[in-house]
Amino acid sequence: MINSEIKAILCDIGGVLYVGESPIEGAIEAIKSLKSRYPIRFLTNTTQKTSSEVVLKLQAMGFDIEADEVITALDVTKIYLKQRESYAEFLLTDDALNFFDALQDYPKKYVVVGDAQENFSYKNLNNAFRSLMKGCELLAIATNRYFLDADNKLSMDAGCFVSALEYGSAKKAHLIGKPSREFYHLACQDMDVDPDECLMIGDDIVGDIQGAQNASIKAVLVQTGKFQASDLDGDIEPDIIVKSIADLALPRG
Repeated sequence: MINSEIKAILCDIGGVLYVGESPIEGAIEAIKSLKSRYPIRFLTNTTQKTSSEVVLKLQAMGFDIEADEVITALDVTKIYLKQRESYAEFLLTDDALNFFDALQDYPKKYVVVGDAQENFSYKNLNNAFRSLMKGCELLAIATNRYFLDADNKLSMDAGCFVSALEYGSAKKAHLIGKPSREFYHLACQDMDVDPDECLMIGDDIVGDIQGAQNASIKAVLVQTGKFQASDLDGDIEPDIIVKSIADLALPRG
């Protein structure tokens, strides 16, 4: 199923490896199998957890995954701001905000929007709007419309609030997380492979599949997590479609 041109694997986390607090059946074994043949990086747009927190959760579930194999949207955002010697007005959870403490001495040049959960209040959104009107630029960690929540139901994601700030400020957000090419190409560089030598595995038809393909990466759509049957009715055509990541386990021997 995986052709000989592929030299590395990129893999989404939530909805591909687990749903809620439980691993998807066969996912642990599939990752072990894939890692026996390929270098792999696990990509996530989550802005609620740092990479170390993500790894601890995955290891507790039984996945053989190390810290240097995980790249989060928070990691990429911190790199982006540090390179530009910038701090920001953040719409994030309190825990995620602490991840950027080391940048506080820099001037505030951006508004950064991630999954802020209860911090998506009118007061906080309006503070972000006012910062944009004073000259800050808008940086979106993610623009997903929805995600599969812990209760196994879809919930609004950060993209809805990014759109509101774009409309109010008449500024276009720069996307730093998936599905931006920057995010995907950084992951490829981390494994020292070209994008066309990678295979992306994901459950999001736009963020994972279209995003990867726009970055010249082949993409596998798994029918778990946020996957909806209607995803296959549009113009986006995955290179491979499988029931779950378990179908990608390599034959023994």
